[in-house]
Amino acid sequence: MGGLSMDQAFVQAPEHRPKAAVVEADGIPVIDLSPLVAGDDNDALAAEVGRASRDWGFFVVVRHGVPEEVVARAVEAQRAFFAMPAEQKATVRRSEESPLGYYESEHTKNVRDWKEVFDLVPRDPPPPATVADGELVFENKWPEDLPGFREALEEYSRSVEELAFKLLELIARSLGLRPDRFHGFFNEQTTFIRLNHYPPCPSPDLALGVGRHKDAGALTVLYQDDVGGLDVRRRSDGEWVRVRPVPDSFIINVGDIIQA
Repeated sequence: MGGLSMDQAFVQAPEHRPKAAVVEADGIPVIDLSPLVAGDDNDALAAEVGRASRDWGFFVVVRHGVPEEVVARAVEAQRAFFAMPAEQKATVRRSEESPLGYYESEHTKNVRDWKEVFDLVPRDPPPPATVADGELVFENKWPEDLPGFREALEEYSRSVEELAFKLLELIARSLGLRPDRFHGFFNEQTTFIRLNHYPPCPSPDLALGVGRHKDAGALTVLYQDDVGGLDVRRRSDGEWVRVRPVPDSFIINVGDIIQA
């Protein structure tokens, strides 16, 4: 499992622990993107995305154009990776100088998350551009003994990044801007992909897979499997509510950059 064993570092403060009963969110916008995929006029769709972004800060997209088999291959690759023995996962573990790869000791709000992650970027930057932000090296680490893992995740990354740019165009249009108004801000490598794995927890009443947080980026495109578990804070009353999984969908979280 990557060495996760329950200790005090995972324990949430009482006010932030999971509740015994979870309210399921209703009214979360589910937006059909098929007009966008078909290349039709998108003024109505842009208005719908704009409303969802303002009123909720997130929404669910269906018929989004990312092929089902691309998602399925990525999901299978992810499961195969996290099922590997801890010593194999450790061969692609991230370090202070090289922040991509496997990690199992992440903290949110100073409490350790009950999860394992694997981070990658859609494209390795060409040398010598691998060095950025001081001496950090943003190069992907690929597990050598997992055939097809790299190909599946690179294909998924490209497809989801393409979807993200289409959504940026809709948000721009909803604000009365030209569709490509935001694109110039994302010319450099600004996309990263995170695989999250949440092993069974021996004390689910005390720990969280990921603690409460806001997404700092522009857009988060989240694939959620049928297990579910994503909670969001409802703006109207501050209550945490559960987002029901929708088959063949992505959850779009409008991050701090777009809000700013």
